[in-house]
Amino acid sequence: MGSNEADVLKAVSKVHQQLSNDSKRTLNEPEFSSESSSSSSSSSSSSSSSSSSSSSSSSSSSTSVSLPSPPAFLKPILDPTNLIITLKLLFLPGPALSIFNGLETDRKAFLNPPSNFAVVAPGIFRSSFPRVENFEFLESLRLKTVLTLVQEDYPEILVQHYAKKGIKLIQFKIPGNKEPFVHIPEDKIRIALRKVLDTRNHPILIHCNKGKHRTGCLVGCLRKLQNWSSTAIFDEYRRYAFPKSRNMDQQFIELFDHSAVWEEIEVKFKPTWLEL
Repeated sequence: MGSNEADVLKAVSKVHQQLSNDSKRTLNEPEFSSESSSSSSSSSSSSSSSSSSSSSSSSSSSTSVSLPSPPAFLKPILDPTNLIITLKLLFLPGPALSIFNGLETDRKAFLNPPSNFAVVAPGIFRSSFPRVENFEFLESLRLKTVLTLVQEDYPEILVQHYAKKGIKLIQFKIPGNKEPFVHIPEDKIRIALRKVLDTRNHPILIHCNKGKHRTGCLVGCLRKLQNWSSTAIFDEYRRYAFPKSRNMDQQFIELFDHSAVWEEIEVKFKPTWLEL
């Protein structure tokens, strides 16, 4: 038998042997012959019987390779039960992602800010009324002061929480401006601005019930002190008051006399970004 025929027989024998090995393999332990190429070249002149025994010995000495195990932090997610939970949560809104019951996750990654939260200026934030689920997020701001514009008595649970964290609570009771029956007291807005523009109170959070109208009026008056144009001020107000912007609020901001605020600000404690 010629060498070419012997090579063909050896190749066929190896295929049969490989198929036999494949049937015994598991998904986690794939096998391959590290000597298949060398045995093919070295035994080209041997008989078909010797090629069969060579294939068997090559197969018996084949190297078994295990796939690397997944990283430890992925194992809970790759568990079939948890994988279903994970896939479901991926299609829920942001706050829902904080409810990973079946997984060991870092809850710090799922901080939940109050609605209408925003940075007004360095050291000054705005939002709606904080809730218990917002505590972790507020802690990340390292607040010194919370300035509230709600008329109602402040919830005791929040008062205690602020006291525990060393946060000062300042309240200016301003009624909701539901036109045309209620007006915003200008004197309270002026005093509130003085507190907001005192860096000893920073970082400070300003809020009312929804972070829209009373908070929007206070921030709008602050923007006048920053020399914003009326167009920019009202654009910002409407963005946070949407879909219920109030003409009375915008009129209040437009007519607010901010010259008196300049006279009451303690210059040495004013923010560096505020130009006198």
